[in-house]
Amino acid sequence: MERSLEILRAAAKTGRQVSFKPLLDQVEVFQDWLEKPETWDRQDGSRTRRELLARYLLVNVILDQGPDSKGVGLLLAQVTNALYRREVRFLHQPEEFFQELGIAIDHIDSVHTAIKQLRAEKWAQDNQSRASRYNLFMDNARQTLSYAVFRWGVPLALPLVLDRNLAEEEQRPSVLLNYLRSYPSAEVMSWRLKDHHQYGLGKAIGDKAAHLYAKWLIHTFPILLDPQTPAWGPFGFEVPFDSNAGRVLWRTGFFLEWATLQEYIEWKVVQPEEGKGGTDYIRVTNIRKRKSERAREIPDLWQAYCNLVLDHLCAGRRPRKVEIQRIPLALLLLDGSGTPGELDDGLMYIGTHFCFNRAEPLCAECPIHHLCRGYQEDRSLITNYRT
Repeated sequence: MERSLEILRAAAKTGRQVSFKPLLDQVEVFQDWLEKPETWDRQDGSRTRRELLARYLLVNVILDQGPDSKGVGLLLAQVTNALYRREVRFLHQPEEFFQELGIAIDHIDSVHTAIKQLRAEKWAQDNQSRASRYNLFMDNARQTLSYAVFRWGVPLALPLVLDRNLAEEEQRPSVLLNYLRSYPSAEVMSWRLKDHHQYGLGKAIGDKAAHLYAKWLIHTFPILLDPQTPAWGPFGFEVPFDSNAGRVLWRTGFFLEWATLQEYIEWKVVQPEEGKGGTDYIRVTNIRKRKSERAREIPDLWQAYCNLVLDHLCAGRRPRKVEIQRIPLALLLLDGSGTPGELDDGLMYIGTHFCFNRAEPLCAECPIHHLCRGYQEDRSLITNYRT
């Protein structure tokens, strides 16, 4: 357990020194008040500023499921600015996006072309790919209409429908926030954002993106943070676990502290010879709900885990086993050395600046290389696996 704790402490420390934030400072409608959280409850037209941020971030998190987060951020910011200059105030009034869909498509298409010209070559170099493959539309699709309607339209439809079904007029300025806060915890909110029978976003948002949204609302921006309420505090959501986080935790040996390689293969977390160049592919999302027998046998960790599940995540009845994706949270809660948001920021920074998804990452420059099993003991953890 101590080795795992050292890895988490170091990653969280790195996360406190850096911060991964969406490019909100480039959005003109936010510029006068973004850095003044004490003013976020003031109304901007018919909505509170806090509500506008939550709406923008929801669109952002759904778009940000492609290969270039910075490119996605630029696309959203520039299209938002262009639409607002045309008086298409889609954050304030989502129906205007659909009413002026032709204008939106034109701007999305032209901005995407400009960003591709700006970023494709470097992206290709960093990812050992071809610049011609640079595409922010997801799933290798090239059709702007379907991208606009599905990836932009679905998250904008949620506050639109909530608005139409509103029972109490005084809730209108913060209708999305009131809906999100109606759940018992940020974690439960992330589930229902995807699977609510009436308002769920379904396939438009993945588990990772839903958890990233919770992180943005609690850790990155104090939009729904309530330090006095554990369920809406820093431990109220799970780490998003994208490919960067998964790659770092695999190569450092963290995951192998809690289950065997054979178990990961059986769970299809590790998929032999399915990675680039015949390497073993690590499908990080498959680790969710998988249990660690080893963790259950450590009394202090087990107690912290139960506390996490019951008081912070509000994730149902008292657990019987330990889910691996929650072990980092339980260890940090037990140790008091960092938060899930800090940990995720650190893992993302390490994964995108040093621990590249290739056989020769920048190990010697990595801030946690002294704790990395792949660097110090078993190079195959780096050379034989891809995410």
